[in-house]
Order: sequence, then C-alpha cells, then structure tokens
Amino acid sequence: MKVRSLKLREAHKATSSNGRPSFCSVLWDQQAYHVVTASSADPTIAIHDSLLPSSPPKLLQHHRDGVTALALSPNSTCLASGSEDHSVKLYKFPGGEFQTNITRFTLPIRALAFNKSGTLLAAAGDDEGIKLINTVDGSISRVLKGHKGSVTGLAFDPHSEYLASIDSTGTVIYWELQSGTTLHTLKGIAPNSGFDRSIMNVLSWSPDGNKLAVPGLRNDVVVYDRDTAETLFSLRGDHTQPICFLAWSPNGKYMATSGLDMQVLIWDVDQKQDIDRHKFDERICCLAWKPIGNALAVIDCTGKYGVWESVTPSSMKSPTEDVPNQKLNNSNGLLLFDEEEGEELSTSGSLSDLGEDSHGESEPPSRKRLHKHSAYDNDLEEDGFDDLSLLPKVESHKKARRKHSESVDNGKEGVSSKLTSVRPKMQGSFQPGATPLQPGKRRFLCYNMLGAITTIEHDGFSHIEIDFHDTSRGPRVPSMNDHFGFTMASLNENGSVFANPSKGEKNMSTLMYRPFRSWANNSEWSMRLEGEEVKVVALGTAWVAAITSLNFLRIFTDGGLQRHVLSLDGPVVTASGFMDELAIVTHASECLPSDEQMLEYRVLNITNGSQPLRGRLPLTPGSHLTWFGFSEEGQLSSYDSKGVLRVFTSQYGGSWLPLFSASKEKSDENYWVVGLNASKLFCIVCKSPDLYPQVIPKPVLTPLNFSFPLASSDLGADALENEFMLNNMHLVQVQKQIEVAGAGLDTTSLDDEAFNTETAQDRCILKLIASCCNGDKLVRATELVKLLSLEKSVRGAIKLVTVLKLPNLAERFNNILEERLLNESKRALETTFPNSNCNASLITNDIAPSKTIFSTKQSKLPGNDIPLSSSKLSAPIFTKKAKTQEAKVGIEKTEEKQPAMAADLGKVKTTEGKNGAKVNNAGDMKRVGETSQAQSPAPSNDQEKVKKAEVTRRASNPFMKKLIK
Repeated sequence: MKVRSLKLREAHKATSSNGRPSFCSVLWDQQAYHVVTASSADPTIAIHDSLLPSSPPKLLQHHRDGVTALALSPNSTCLASGSEDHSVKLYKFPGGEFQTNITRFTLPIRALAFNKSGTLLAAAGDDEGIKLINTVDGSISRVLKGHKGSVTGLAFDPHSEYLASIDSTGTVIYWELQSGTTLHTLKGIAPNSGFDRSIMNVLSWSPDGNKLAVPGLRNDVVVYDRDTAETLFSLRGDHTQPICFLAWSPNGKYMATSGLDMQVLIWDVDQKQDIDRHKFDERICCLAWKPIGNALAVIDCTGKYGVWESVTPSSMKSPTEDVPNQKLNNSNGLLLFDEEEGEELSTSGSLSDLGEDSHGESEPPSRKRLHKHSAYDNDLEEDGFDDLSLLPKVESHKKARRKHSESVDNGKEGVSSKLTSVRPKMQGSFQPGATPLQPGKRRFLCYNMLGAITTIEHDGFSHIEIDFHDTSRGPRVPSMNDHFGFTMASLNENGSVFANPSKGEKNMSTLMYRPFRSWANNSEWSMRLEGEEVKVVALGTAWVAAITSLNFLRIFTDGGLQRHVLSLDGPVVTASGFMDELAIVTHASECLPSDEQMLEYRVLNITNGSQPLRGRLPLTPGSHLTWFGFSEEGQLSSYDSKGVLRVFTSQYGGSWLPLFSASKEKSDENYWVVGLNASKLFCIVCKSPDLYPQVIPKPVLTPLNFSFPLASSDLGADALENEFMLNNMHLVQVQKQIEVAGAGLDTTSLDDEAFNTETAQDRCILKLIASCCNGDKLVRATELVKLLSLEKSVRGAIKLVTVLKLPNLAERFNNILEERLLNESKRALETTFPNSNCNASLITNDIAPSKTIFSTKQSKLPGNDIPLSSSKLSAPIFTKKAKTQEAKVGIEKTEEKQPAMAADLGKVKTTEGKNGAKVNNAGDMKRVGETSQAQSPAPSNDQEKVKKAEVTRRASNPFMKKLIK
C-alpha cells in the first residue's frame, strides 16, 4: 500500500504548560465552508475559511483555559465548546458571537455532543456525570450517572432513542433517553487511557443508527449492535498500536481511524478492509469527514491541522453518495440561534431526547423505532383520551429491528414514521373527572364534587346513570340508554350535558343537554355538528359550552339557544364551568424540546361577555395537566401529572400558589383529583400502578390537607409556618370577596369570617414568636409581631417574651405597639378633623397620660429583678377593634375569642407582683375597652369625638379599614 504525505499547518500552540502533548479537536460545518479547531493547550477557538485557507482564522477567546471539546449543531447555527476551566459555552455560528455559559462542572470538560435535532446538548468530563442540556432554555433536562472514570466520548444515535458514552477505563454505556436508565454496560471493551488527557477514548454511531463503533483492545475497531449490544464484527488491519480516534463517512460505507502509531487508515466497512493509509509525524487526535466531497480534516497533538483530499479512490463510491435519511439533517431545534426570521421551532427528536414521556412515567421503556397504534389505542383516542403513554407498550428488541428494516425498505414511508415517532407530543384534550374506556367495564364520564355520571356499553348501545353524592342536593335522575356513544359529560345542579366524537359518513358529532328541572315538557335538546368534533364540554349557570376540533367555542343557553361562537387561539386541552365563569385551557405553542407543555388559560364571564383572566398555565417540568376546575368557592385550580396542585390568587398581579404536592405523600399511591374547597383537596386514592378509579366498588373521597412546599425551617416549626401561609392566603381571598361584593351590600358574614381568620392567624403568629424565642431567632420574632392584627395579640406577645425573660425584646415590642397606636391616632384625627391644625396637640394629649401612668408602675417577675418596659402603652384607639353593641350584638363573642387565642401558648402561671396586682399569662389578657378605661385618664371632649368617629367608621373586619359602615 502506498504511504502518502500531507503537509499540516499550525493552528494552535504545540504543547500544554506541563510540556505534554495536547488533545486537539477539528470539525466541519454542514456546508463545508468552515473548519473549526481547538486545543487543550490553548484557550482560543479558531474558525478557518475552507475556501480561503491562506486567510487568517477568526479567533474566539472566551475561555480562561484550554478548550478540550467542540460540538456543532446539525444545522450549523450553534457552536458549543468545553474547557479545562469547567465551563460549557455557546456561540453563534459562523459569526462566533458569544451567547451564554450554558453550564458549569466542578472538573474539566472532556466531551460534547448534539442530538440529531440540536435540541439537546450532552456534556461530560472528569465529573463522571453526563448532563443533558436543553439548548432552547438552557435548563438541565437530566443528569446520567454510571461511569467510574472520566467520560471521554459521547454520541447520540441518529434515531434519538439512545445515548452512548465511553470513559477512560474503556467502559461503554448505552443510555435510554426516554427513561434515563442504563440499557447496556460493556465494561473494559476499549483501551484504558489512564491519566493521559491527550488520548481520549471515543465512539461513533453509524449514520443509519444500526451500529456503534468502539476502539478495541487488539488495535482494532469493534462494531456493536444498536439494540442488543452484541458484537457484529471488527476491523483489524495495519495499526500496530491502539486506535485513539475513529469517524464514519457521511454515507456509512467508510471509516477513518487514527492510532497511537501515528497512522490514519481508511476502511471499506462492507469489505472489512483498509483501502488506504497515511503516516504522520505526530499522533492524529481528531478526524472529521467533509460533509460535501471526498476529503478528511485531521489535526495532530501539536495543534497542526490539514485537509486530506481524495481520501477514497475515484473508482469507488464517494463518501457522501447515498447518505441515509438526509432530510433529517435539516431539522433545527435551536430557537436561540435561528437566523431565518419566521422559522419555526422544529420539534423532531425532542420527545425521546429529553427522556420523559409527555404524559408521565407510567409507560415502561419501549425501544421500538416505529410506534404503531393498536385498535385499543384508537378507541381511547375516540374517547377524547390521548394519554396513550399511560398504557403499557412493551416490545422486544428483535421485533423493533424488524420494523426498522421494513421502514427503511419502504423509503419515504419509513422516514415519515421516524419523524412522527420522535416528535414531542402535545397533550390531547380531556374531560375533567372522566376515566378512559375499559371494554366490558363501567367507567366515569364525569365525577365531581356534586355527583357522578357513569356509562357501560351493552348490546350496541350504552347505559348511562347519574348519581349525586348527597341525594338531598340533587333530584333522582332516571338512567337513560345512549345510542350516540357519548364519551364525555359535565354535571351541575341544573342539568347534564353529553357529547360524542365524530361518527358516520358525515363525520358528525352530537351535543345533548338534559335539564333536571323544567316548567316545560320536552326541555331536553341536542345539536349536530357536521365535520366538527366536540372535544370538551362545560356547564354553568344558564349556559352550556362546547369546544370543538375547529377551535370553536360554542355557547348555548340552557334552553338550547345558540348565543355565541368564538374562535380560540389554539387546540383545546380542557375546560370547566362555575356559575357565570368558563375557564378554558388551550395550547399556546408547540411543546418545548424539554417536553414541557406550553398551555394557556383564559376565564370568560358568560353573563357580561368579558374576560377577567388570561395567562400561561404553570406546570411542573416534564408533566402534563390531569385536572382543571374551580374550588367550591370559585378559585381556579389545576393539578398536574407530577402531583402538584396549584390555586390561582390575585396577589402579585395574578399568581398560582402550589398548595399540595403528592411527592410528600405515600409513594405507592396515586391521587385522582375530584375537587377542593377552601381548606381541603378531595381525591380518590388509587394504589400504584392504577391511575384511575373503578366505578365498582364505589370509590371513596379522601380529603387531604393543603401544604405549601416549604423549605425545612431552622425552627422545626414547619406545621406552624404552613398554617401561617394558609391563613394569609385565606385572608386575601376573603378580602377579595368583600371588595367584589361592593358598597351597599351586606358583608357581615364575610366580615366575621375575616375577623375569625385574623384571630386564628394571630394565634399562629404568637406560637411562631414563642418558637423564635426558644430558637434564639429574635429578629424573626420582631418581624412576626409586626404582623399581628389585634392590639390584645401584641400585648400578649409582650407578656410572652417578658415571661421568657427577654426584656430587650419586650421593649422592642412595646416600641412597635406605641408606634402603631400613634399612627392610628393620627389617622383617626385626620379623618375627624381634616382641616384642623391641632392634630398634633390632640395626639400628644391623648398619648402622654398613658405614658406617664405606665412609667410609674413597673411590674417585676418573682425572683427576677428585670422590670417590664416602662414605655408600655395602652391607647383607646388601635388598628383592630370589636364591634360596639350599638353596631352589632356580637361583641361578647368577639371578646371571648381573644383570651382563648393567646391561652394556647404556654399556660404561664399567674404570679403576684410587689404591688399586689397579678401578672397574668398570655391567655388572661383584659379586654381592650376595660384596659383603656382603667389605665387612661378621663378623655377630653376632642378625644370623645375621636372615639365616636372611630366607632362609627371602623368595620369589624380588621382588613376593611377603608369601608365605612
């Protein structure tokens, strides 16, 4: 064989700082316009113009240390680099503009690889873990751990089902991307490179994805089967030392290998023979076939690179002829680096790439390349359920291989099937409270807090029954025979609505409404939709809604009058009704490459034709929506497949609060949500792996307490902190209801509810203050006392910290109390005398006597000479006051609740002071009115006016300071 010579030119400095050879990288762009080189001894990346080799390269100098790895996205718009400085950076290509530090490791990076669509970047190095990074938003999709040495090589298979990795000890691992699990581990099949970082073990998938090539232990290349990891054959020729790099030609017919013997061999893979070789002066670290033409780029360990032209003889097939699945190379998942305006985000490859199915974790790992729907799957789709991944789909490797071979033989049909199988799946529409079709079994068409609608197929028709949980709330509804094949339903106090998918030659869908009570006969009505399929139905007060496959929202009256037809922005996911409001969830866009659903909600008021709310619906990453609706109080709520319940709140301009997480409950239970109220989540508990309840035996509703996903507190008072946040949320909701009620309406019950909640919140805060004092968190205790609503609560806190022998804290609490009393007095006087200039003197006269009295009477604890603060103040005006008897007879009820609130804290015994007075515990506080009368001098006439104004103007609800009663 003729030995050829090739002149190389220097691109990077020769050696690293320690004098050892460096590992250098080289690659081509998609159109072969540029060659990119890098060296572990040089922090600079060089972009060379392949058409003008003599022109100086473009240099990218953003790393602080040598560049150890390069990767270029399949569409050549994004360049990734890894370095000894532990960072992975992204650049626009070919411009070279720096974009972002997409991730960092704790040790140097050794390998990078993009998947076929460019939506995922795999990065690994001396950390032994492999990060899968979403290139659209920069998030870490998954971390794969299993190697015991530095990971030196990574390769996504062209079908985006597997990732292959190799480490410095010669171990190869097949990773299944969909589940993130290890499929095969081949230990010690490649040379052990030890601690020489200028030699990297590598591996490479064949372009058709059927074979994986790995350097062998006998100076050869061993080729393994894609699915079984069995050895297929080996390439062994003139290499006298181990192979350190290999690369398949674009069509998979040839392979180039570089060895420690400084030779590069070209192999005919089908013939398993080397057809050419080239001897170099230094070891070739990296090889890259030219995407267009018959050439090979090489770079050695000293940083010199060159292009070997006419690699294969002209008499043989070109390396770029008959490239398999060429169309797939044009996919682009890099939204950040698109240079074409208006180019859409390609979603091919992302479902498997991300490693999580769009409908949860219930699907066993499936290694097939083509996914064919069974008749059972089609039945589910007709029923409005696209959660097909919740059903088992297991198939053997050999069967998958046969299917793949058939698809390749079928040409375009096979390519189309692959594109379908790897596309991220947008969540299908579903009806809240419905279960999938189970042949021969009764299933739920609707199950909510009011009742349930069930159906079972029998002799060509279905038998539907409607039952109410509380028979006193709803009428007894006779069962009916269903000849339409209804697959979805909705239920409220007034009636029920049913719909079926399109059927018959005219592709017709039927919508039917059955009222429970009507003054007229034949009040039931139905509508036919030709060429249009109902996806979701919902009910409210005097209206019926249906959302169809044409993205139409059709609104009817309960009498059957067609009122409105609206066009929605995207395909519907689900909908729910509550009184006048209809909430709809639609797809806002295609799924993210991380397989995250992009959903949007909107709330419509059917009565006045308005849209009060609209925004993005938050979901746990990697999850899908499983339930959506309203609480019994009308709060918009959602539940996802990761078990997180969220409730909408008007705080912060409209936000969603995570109130429950199934991950904190029993791991062997699944929760099928039915509904919720102000304090409980109601669901049916299903034992794993069941995700849905059975109709028989009758399921039991289980109430679950709300719980915020709080961080572990250093106080050990997680339950109290959770109660504190829940009380805050409830107070905000009640305040919102009072504001909505408006002036002139009776809000007495809401005022009482707010006052009771506020009292409970003060009790909770006092307990938290006690925990803070015991845990020596005095700053936090001071913050908490400022949140107390009632004057008695603040005084109770002062007595509490006094009993705990914290005089400095007691003095701070006193100062806070004084400041609040002073501010309230000012506000009251400004309200009573808006144009008066004597406010300051009145305030001084009002506050000063109390100060004088308390400064002369200092109480001391027995056995302790630490006095209570002398600045304790009791003023007749405070932020929170009970209603007067003239305004409401309920003052006795209010006054009785306050001592009980503080009494829960500690049951501190009553002690005798020097003056014979008793120092009571937190629960024995006097009433506000009594304290004021006993300790304050007789008020002046102006002060009496202030008090009268206060009584007439203040609401019983402490939050409603602005309401005038």
